[in-house]
Amino acid sequence: MGYPQGLLKTRAVIRPGEYAVIPPEGRVNNVIPCISNCQMSIIASPKLGASFVQYIGTAMPGGGTSSPFAAEDGIESFIYLLDEHGILQITIDGEPHTLTPGGYAYAPPQSDLQFSNPGDKPVRFLLYKQRYIPWDTLQPHTVTGNTNDIQEQEYDEMANVFLKDLLPTDISFDMNMHILSFDPTGCHPFVETHVQEHGAYVLEGEGIYLLGEEWIQIQKEDFIFFGPYVQQAVYTTGRGRLTYIYSKDCNRDVTL
Repeated sequence: MGYPQGLLKTRAVIRPGEYAVIPPEGRVNNVIPCISNCQMSIIASPKLGASFVQYIGTAMPGGGTSSPFAAEDGIESFIYLLDEHGILQITIDGEPHTLTPGGYAYAPPQSDLQFSNPGDKPVRFLLYKQRYIPWDTLQPHTVTGNTNDIQEQEYDEMANVFLKDLLPTDISFDMNMHILSFDPTGCHPFVETHVQEHGAYVLEGEGIYLLGEEWIQIQKEDFIFFGPYVQQAVYTTGRGRLTYIYSKDCNRDVTL
């Protein structure tokens, strides 16, 4: 990388336990024992105040898991192919699947997720895990799909904001992944303040996000962490769409 041109600077905003914006420029690679020949950046963890762990990874040709990911008892996981090229070969409990651009997979707790890049070029992906909260005797199931096959729905009756649900909404699932898109001039219908936390990765566009009492500029490749009860809303500011994929905890009461 070499010496910087001018003063060191960053757009990162970190408020542990509340919110964070982490641009790609400041990320470092981490060694994950079960993953080899991949560049892995941990962008959210309990050390930030999140109840989940999220990674952005780049699998080099032949790179992937050397042993099952998130194989600990009670841990669920999710993987999403970020790039518009390449594929990832995955297995969940030995069942093979192929992720093409826009492809994703959810592995329920007590499942073994493995992945590899069979191509000759690097492939970027989002990886996520959290502890599953059981309800009664219900159990979630493996889910695979592609975001390009999901029909957009208008968000809160707004004609320029669109939502895609990636996982089933039934109560056996305690989380979901969504893709939210704002056309130019789009915004949230109100400032949200809720118990759920989010981890959002910006797929395209630019915006200005209200986090707590700060308005913060965000753009493609930024990661945003939203803690519980943090005020949040966005305006699109670029010439094109603003789109991000985000996690949400759901379908569970609060434990006392």
